[in-house]
Amino acid sequence: MKDFFENSRSNWVRYISYDFKEKDGVLYITPSENAMPDLYNIMKCREKIIVDALNTGLLCMKQNINEEEKKKGVMEFVSHYGLLGLMTTITSTPAFMDYEVVHFIKNRFVKAETMDTLEYIAKFYPFEMPQITKNGLAMRWDISGDKTMMALAMTFSDRETAVNMSFQRNYAEPYEWVKMQLVDWALLFTTAHIFYEDDLSETDKTLYRQMMTVFDGNSPTYHIALCDDKPVLVWKFGSLAIAVQMLFSLSITDDKKPIRVCKHCAKAFIPSRPNAVFCSSKCKNQYNVYKSRAKGNS
Repeated sequence: MKDFFENSRSNWVRYISYDFKEKDGVLYITPSENAMPDLYNIMKCREKIIVDALNTGLLCMKQNINEEEKKKGVMEFVSHYGLLGLMTTITSTPAFMDYEVVHFIKNRFVKAETMDTLEYIAKFYPFEMPQITKNGLAMRWDISGDKTMMALAMTFSDRETAVNMSFQRNYAEPYEWVKMQLVDWALLFTTAHIFYEDDLSETDKTLYRQMMTVFDGNSPTYHIALCDDKPVLVWKFGSLAIAVQMLFSLSITDDKKPIRVCKHCAKAFIPSRPNAVFCSSKCKNQYNVYKSRAKGNS
């Protein structure tokens, strides 16, 4: 995985701070008012973003953790990496703005097969709808007044309009949707771990195989940029969620550095050595102390 992405880049946007805001009984995560955007290269933190996404999802799966702790964990992930870009994750194409209606891939958030384009966009702009003029297939997005947002839109002018819009300060995602996506990744990770680590019946194995087949979604595109010193693969992800999904897929199938579960704390980690079973020396020491005490009491 390291070699595959060593000469790659893919820029994404996160804001300096985010807030929880509620409207019509729905809790959203959205950039804080006047928060400044920050561009970063997903590929520079590809291993950490996978681990953090999975561990946040594992946290949200726990029954003994209260909702405030789960909200804190989800907000911490978003603060580090930005919102997931769910607006373009579940559509059949990130260029859905070019059509009168949006077509969806199978997903857990929108049950309808199609939806009016402007109605769909409004789900992610609950507090202030962008200035969009749409007449059939003709669409115009007017952005003015905020020079930072205008500059951000110009920076990503080569991207699909919907992807560009998901970087704007007024964009928001339902907290429950973000949490659900993180939990789904954690469930798939847990499924793979149980499949190979536990003694399962053939019936159970068949069930777990079927669970993994639903791990599907939009595929990213890329192009080769001829930089000063060497060619670079530039990935165009329709959303951060699609980036994490692809990186997770490659990591879980990596022979040299497959993502694992720590033997002590049960958190996800990517081992530095092929035979590593602990995420840190601290977990290794604590596990050995626990085993030693257990042996002494037996």
